[in-house]
Amino acid sequence: MKYDNNIPYKIYLEEDQMPAGWYNVRADMKNKPAPLLNPGTGQPMGFEDLRPVFCDELIRQELDNDTAFIPIPQEIREFYRMYRPSPLVRAYCLEELLNTPAKIDYKFEGNNTSGSHKLNSAIAQAYYAKQQGLRGVTTETGAGQWGTALSMACSYFGLDCKVFMVKCSYEQKPFRREVIRTYGASITPSPSDTTNVGRAILARNPNTTGSLGCAISEAVEVATTTPGYRYVLGSVLNQVLLHQSIIGLETKAALDLYGITPDIIIGCAGGGSNLGGLIAPFMGEKLRGEKDYRFIAVEPASCPSLTRGVYAYDFCDTGMVCPLAKMYTLGSGFIPSANHAGGLRYHGMSSTLSQLYHDGYMEARSYEQTKVFEAAVQFARIEGILPAPESSHAIRAAIDEALRCKQTGEEKTIVFGLTGTGYFDLVAYQKYNDGQMTDRIPTDEELQASISRLPKIPG
Repeated sequence: MKYDNNIPYKIYLEEDQMPAGWYNVRADMKNKPAPLLNPGTGQPMGFEDLRPVFCDELIRQELDNDTAFIPIPQEIREFYRMYRPSPLVRAYCLEELLNTPAKIDYKFEGNNTSGSHKLNSAIAQAYYAKQQGLRGVTTETGAGQWGTALSMACSYFGLDCKVFMVKCSYEQKPFRREVIRTYGASITPSPSDTTNVGRAILARNPNTTGSLGCAISEAVEVATTTPGYRYVLGSVLNQVLLHQSIIGLETKAALDLYGITPDIIIGCAGGGSNLGGLIAPFMGEKLRGEKDYRFIAVEPASCPSLTRGVYAYDFCDTGMVCPLAKMYTLGSGFIPSANHAGGLRYHGMSSTLSQLYHDGYMEARSYEQTKVFEAAVQFARIEGILPAPESSHAIRAAIDEALRCKQTGEEKTIVFGLTGTGYFDLVAYQKYNDGQMTDRIPTDEELQASISRLPKIPG
């Protein structure tokens, strides 16, 4: 298929209605995301600088600010056909329960064995690693969805996979880690005593519950010291948002088919992969002045990077071995409480989404986990799907928006991302059902102490 970047608004579809290309929202952004910086020199990092860490083709995608559509290789498309297109579902029962004039739709990404949207990027990154002739990859995982997806993708292509899982999630979700092992990956609770950076973190805080920032540091160390390996990431980076744009492209194609224009689009936000993927083509229309939408990013009150963080350059990891990214951040040393939405426990936000939020194209809100699980249970009982804790943040906001419509009488169309299922999160549901779930929200003093340690950029 021919791709014409002079027509960036066109959604390319093959005969089976599956997008034939990923959409790069940066191509339509007037203010591009700030570049990754070398922490030693403060200079932007180019292709050669990033080669020791990332796969070559993924670096090209990471640095590409101009190509609107990037073709999806045929082998990846064939894998996608096992579970894509994913369902776009009208939540009729939820609408009736809420007695709202709003119309609510959700894009469900849990209909694959990994149980989440993470497989969309995992298979792409594994494919490019295989094409480069690598032996294997390393990564981190929070709640375990990304580690599960990557272990599946690596098994498919015959690659070795080493996963560092945030320690509290490793302990909370034993069956998630067993799925990862079943697909042939090794899995280590992070921080661990198997890496230099892990040992250093444990020496400072032996009882730490870990964080995604810690696990990233360990995974990068192993990748850069093991021949034939590279590091891959399940969120935050531009390349990941690119792969996840298939969610938004399918959503927009389905809505267009029925002549539906959404008013509000909602996604949970940790590093930004699912939110960025869901809103991508709609944000493109807003950036080009063709249509207007409300975009709402929803994050946990225990890790509120957008709503309480600062927009600055920071390390992407706790061990300070990764490049500096300009993003909304709580400081790379921030360790959030061990809440049950493990996939949202990251100190920063995607540079692409941070720029869009900073420029006023999105809004953000945060919720305590007890309110989130209240919405999750309400949704499960009426819609028949047990949602992941991460997705339930978007459900909470969608319910609140629908109730607001009930008060005002407005007939808004609300679309939210249901990123995956919660069947490996039953410890969290048990805590909620037993009345033992608590909310731990960082104080202003705690956040300021972390933010005050942001790196000073040379020059």
